[in-house]
Amino acid sequence: MSLAVAVCYYAAGRLGLMGRLVVEGVTVTPIWPPTGVAVAALLLLGARVWPGIALGSFLVIASLTTPGPTTVVTVVSNTVAPLCAFLLLGRTGFRLDMARLRDGLSLVFLGGFGAMLISATAGVGLQVAKSSLDKSEFWPVWLAWWVGDTMGVLLVAPLLLVLAGSAGRFRLRRWKEAVFLGLATLILMPMAVLSPMSMLFLVFPLLIWAALRFQLVGSMLCALFASVLATFEATSGRGAFLHLTDVEIMAKLQAFNGSAALTALLLAAVITEQRATRRSVRRACQELAEVLEHLAAGEPSPGAPGTADSRAAPPGGHRNP
Repeated sequence: MSLAVAVCYYAAGRLGLMGRLVVEGVTVTPIWPPTGVAVAALLLLGARVWPGIALGSFLVIASLTTPGPTTVVTVVSNTVAPLCAFLLLGRTGFRLDMARLRDGLSLVFLGGFGAMLISATAGVGLQVAKSSLDKSEFWPVWLAWWVGDTMGVLLVAPLLLVLAGSAGRFRLRRWKEAVFLGLATLILMPMAVLSPMSMLFLVFPLLIWAALRFQLVGSMLCALFASVLATFEATSGRGAFLHLTDVEIMAKLQAFNGSAALTALLLAAVITEQRATRRSVRRACQELAEVLEHLAAGEPSPGAPGTADSRAAPPGGHRNP
């Protein structure tokens, strides 16, 4: 199992490296999918798969440079950060179906913003300690690193959790609407990202539509597609990121990816929780209606005192003849 996690981590890392940006001379990734893979693997399989995360992190680093003593620090921080996210989420009673708003908030602020401070601080601090990065450049690089790791958690982990939970029982009822939403996404999102007029705001109505009608699956797919598309355009300096400096590109891309992820995740969590509450209220009303029907007919309600089960043995413990 750990070997499978390592393979997935490495594959996600190679995909993430396709959208690299340079901030203050340091290469960073606006979205680092391995953090989402690691957090999802820990939540689904347990803490026993942490060696797979460490091995996957080592393989990604080895594919970029020759491993050295500092590689150990990076591997440890990349492993400890998802483990801390897993432990923090476990303390809050996090549910894998993310059917409550508190689950979405926990993933955002504990699993994402909170736990990823470890990997970002250790990674950038190591660069400063090696003198490959000046102290004055610490915060811009740290912010880029931290946001990249966080976006991996917010965009990738929820999608993996939902897909793993719905495997084998997912039924697409509104397929016509889903096709229409998919076509609108394929048309409007590239238009919003590729246009030099900076029309990124066109993405958010699609995210809201997907969250309202298809909950986490739809909203996270749309958010991930928009973020990946924007990242590749940002690395090329085209479309909405035309004529911007490297720092401005990173700032604009981070703001867009963060807004898209938070909108998709939290809105979908709210809608899912409201639907679950509505189903519970509907079931309670149905049960109450059945009780009232029995009472109106002069019959004892099911499970109420005085039914056949409660009369089966009188208080004395002897059955009436």
